[in-house]
Amino acid sequence: MAPARGWSWALGNTRSFVGNALGGVRGWSNLASWVVAGSLAYYLWVKPARELQKEQEERAALAAASDPYRYVEKRKPIPDPQDTGLIYGKKKEPTKSDD
Repeated sequence: MAPARGWSWALGNTRSFVGNALGGVRGWSNLASWVVAGSLAYYLWVKPARELQKEQEERAALAAASDPYRYVEKRKPIPDPQDTGLIYGKKKEPTKSDD
């Protein structure tokens, strides 16, 4: 078997599989159906979701800018000096290698 024939056979099987997976319709009608389905999906789901997200971001930005009494952190918090990190806790025992 020549390599070119092997490649064309594999390519033909791949094309057949993809064509069957996409509904079995071939040619321009297949392409046209995918264009129509994609357009409907975009205008019914994707575009409204993006517009809603943009509106929510604009509202949040407006609310944050218009509130004069909002809390703004101006200093870094002071770290907890204890070894355990707990407010009430037993401190860590020094290990024997520290002696």
